[in-house]
Amino acid sequence: MCTGRVDLAFILRAFADGADGVFIAGCWPGECHYVTEGNYHALGNVLLSRRLLTHMGVFPDRMRIEWVAASEGTRFAEVMNDFVKKLKELGPLGTGEGMDGTELKRKLEAVTRLIPYLKLVERERLRLPTKSQEAYEAFYAGEEFNRLFDESIADKLAMSEMVLLLQESPLSTGELSEKLRLDPSDVSRHVNGASRRGWVRYDANRKRYALA
Repeated sequence: MCTGRVDLAFILRAFADGADGVFIAGCWPGECHYVTEGNYHALGNVLLSRRLLTHMGVFPDRMRIEWVAASEGTRFAEVMNDFVKKLKELGPLGTGEGMDGTELKRKLEAVTRLIPYLKLVERERLRLPTKSQEAYEAFYAGEEFNRLFDESIADKLAMSEMVLLLQESPLSTGELSEKLRLDPSDVSRHVNGASRRGWVRYDANRKRYALA
């Protein structure tokens, strides 16, 4: 299967199902078997996934992509052994990061709910016209990507996780701030935005926010 068929949903589903790491092996750039250059699409998805993992507090090294030709059996074995060694050093997903299972599950679900939106952002704002691995890696490591991520994705992730928390029970701004690991001012901004959209309401009796 062409790595261009590896959907962002596949990657996140693997982590949601408990995989300690995800490895993608594809054709070398310029040697695509399907003449679609799908490996660049896969590279973009991997770099975006690594940023999403970092944002959630998960080690980005749990996500890896390598170029391996069908004739490079030895290289494939070496790369896989190195990846497995790295995962053992990181420890089990969540546990290695010092994150409890409930928090990890909530963060992964918050991201998963946004997959259609994330795919739209990737296609419209993050996909490069240049077919160059160096260009992709430079872009995803640069200030422009950081700006786009903060503007287009970070707030949506916080809102998605906030809604999941409020599904469990009403919470105050302080409690949301602690659970989301955000400044109270940012939480207030997200709560106000959700209130305007009719997603949450303020329970004056409990002095807490709840789902509308």
